[in-house]
Amino acid sequence: MLGSETNRVCCVNCEMGRVVERHLQTFHHRDKKKLPSFVDWFGWCTWDAFYTDVTAEGVKQGLQSLAEGGTPPRFLIIDDGWQQIGSENKKEANAVVQEGAQFASRLTGIKENAKFQKKKEAEQQQEEQAEQQAPGLKLLVEEAKREHGVKYVYVWHAMAGYWGGVKPAAEGMEHYESALAFPVQSPGVMGNQPDIVMDSLSVLGLGLVHPRKALRFYDELHSYLASCGVDGVKVDVQNIIETLGAGHGGRVSLTRAYHHALEASVARNFPDNGCISCMCHNTDMLYSARQTAVVRASDDFYPRDPASHTIHISSVAYNTLFLGEFMQPDWDMFHSLHPAAEYHGAARAIGGCPIYVSDKPGNHNFELLKKLVLPDGSVLRAQLPGRPTRDCLFADPARDGTSLLKIWNVNKCTGVVGVFNCQGAGWCRVTKKTRVHDAAPGTLTGSVRAEDVDAIADLAGPGWGGEAVVYAYRSGELIRLPRGATLPVTLKVLEFELFHVAPVKEVALGVSFAPIGLLGMFNAGGAVEQCEAGADADAVVRLRVRGCGRFGAYCSRRPARCTLDAAEAEFTYDADTGLVALDIPVPEKEFYRWNLEIHV
Repeated sequence: MLGSETNRVCCVNCEMGRVVERHLQTFHHRDKKKLPSFVDWFGWCTWDAFYTDVTAEGVKQGLQSLAEGGTPPRFLIIDDGWQQIGSENKKEANAVVQEGAQFASRLTGIKENAKFQKKKEAEQQQEEQAEQQAPGLKLLVEEAKREHGVKYVYVWHAMAGYWGGVKPAAEGMEHYESALAFPVQSPGVMGNQPDIVMDSLSVLGLGLVHPRKALRFYDELHSYLASCGVDGVKVDVQNIIETLGAGHGGRVSLTRAYHHALEASVARNFPDNGCISCMCHNTDMLYSARQTAVVRASDDFYPRDPASHTIHISSVAYNTLFLGEFMQPDWDMFHSLHPAAEYHGAARAIGGCPIYVSDKPGNHNFELLKKLVLPDGSVLRAQLPGRPTRDCLFADPARDGTSLLKIWNVNKCTGVVGVFNCQGAGWCRVTKKTRVHDAAPGTLTGSVRAEDVDAIADLAGPGWGGEAVVYAYRSGELIRLPRGATLPVTLKVLEFELFHVAPVKEVALGVSFAPIGLLGMFNAGGAVEQCEAGADADAVVRLRVRGCGRFGAYCSRRPARCTLDAAEAEFTYDADTGLVALDIPVPEKEFYRWNLEIHV
């Protein structure tokens, strides 16, 4: 089993993070924080499906649509579009809008807007004379959990309440003492990446709740959400606070005051530590986070921007080197029905991140989703934040025209290396946006070795001789690699390959073995939760396996028999490669573990 000691050897950056933690004493390392339970389940977010046009009916359609295809979402994020907002005047109402987000609008109430409000019919009309008014959000959450099997519901809000903050003197909101504040951006930020949010708010102002009222604001908002059955919040636009430090004691103290208030409210109202932090890569926030355990590691997934997909994967991997010391990085949602869907899905599968989509109802690729999602709605999430391999740390796999990006991670018994061709697009300092700089990047060749999994020796345990088997997901090849040997890989742009790496161990005299996992899943090794060789004379390998489908393992000779939950199981054996394979049926229980025995 992996623990913090395994993580300690993964990267020099990890120890540096701990040194900073001990020095500052203002934040906690990732492994000291409670990871919210939603991360181990498949999810759906409303953003790219509806943007701010989201409605209660649309939410229900999306949940039903995914479930009918055999990939039921177990967590739901109701994104921007559910809140009560307004503008001061016509000038603000006509301010910049992008993908529905109204950057100059301000929060006018903490409850849901009219799109989510409806009346609840009397359950026992003989005892009730009329319909009872109930919060529409509460009814929606109840229905999502009761009828669609959703376990966790999160809702979006901005750090300041909404993009434009809280409307000053809004009826019922006066006690928050909101006042207009005007963001001030640094010359470096302005010169590199002007931001339309900041541009609009620098002119129109942001309604900033008084810092001494921040805890009350978050607590009243979150306690209302909790009363509706909501389990957590996705808190966006966090970087805005650091631009408002003038007149509030400086950016560091202001950011820390707001973040501490946010964490105190989350702890009080969402016991599973239900918070996802977004737009928060400023160190003022990261060095103030004692509790928050999930952080968005990237810019948005942009379904209509062809230039964004390769750089998205490259960015999240390198950002995770730093962000992964503070929190579990979230690599964002994606569309399952999209030209780059497999590329995005493969990266999420090995990223250790939550896996969720933002498909429009009825627009799904279930063949792809079933490589990520088990029938019970759970996912085979890798154990650590996915990071570039050591030989990629000083390469530029998006621009240099020669490098492939390799991302490594571990499961409980195996490692995985994802290789991605990310060439052809990147940030342009002239146009100040991501653009394609090479319309036809060439096919690239690189290599993979077992040691690319930084923690491979810890997985193998004492006495490991350095040999490993590598199963290539797309080609279906199983190869035994001697210590230090490499395996070539050739990819076109927007292509990938996933290599599942398992240390080879001797399990009986002259017989070696290594587990692989569910061969049809992107993160095959995530299905293997335990692997032990028996000490008895029968030479039995005992595995604990989760999920269903074609299961594979390496054995240097044909097994005598296999059993699944003590029942005989048919299997095949390829003498050329050593691949043992058998079919595991769909379990009847959620999160069920099979007892698989391979008698060698």
